[in-house]
Amino acid sequence: MSGLDWPGLMRAGFSGLGLRPEEFWRLTPAELALMLGEAAATPPLTRARLSELAAAWPDQVKGSGDDRSGRA
Repeated sequence: MSGLDWPGLMRAGFSGLGLRPEEFWRLTPAELALMLGEAAATPPLTRARLSELAAAWPDQVKGSGDDRSGRA
C-alpha cells in the first residue's frame, strides 16, 4: 500500500480539475497537490515560525524542575 488515496485523487483530477487520464498520470504528487490548492494551505516551516512555536511551547519551563533527562 502506498498510503495515497488513489481513487480520491483520480476523482479530484478527472472530475474536479477536468484532467484527461494521460495528463493526470504525468503529474507529480507535488504538482497535483498544488493544482488542488493543498500546497497553499500548508506553508513551509520557516526559522522565524519555528522560533515563535518554540517560544509559545517550550520543552521546559525554567525553574519548574521539569528535567526530562532523569537528572535532578
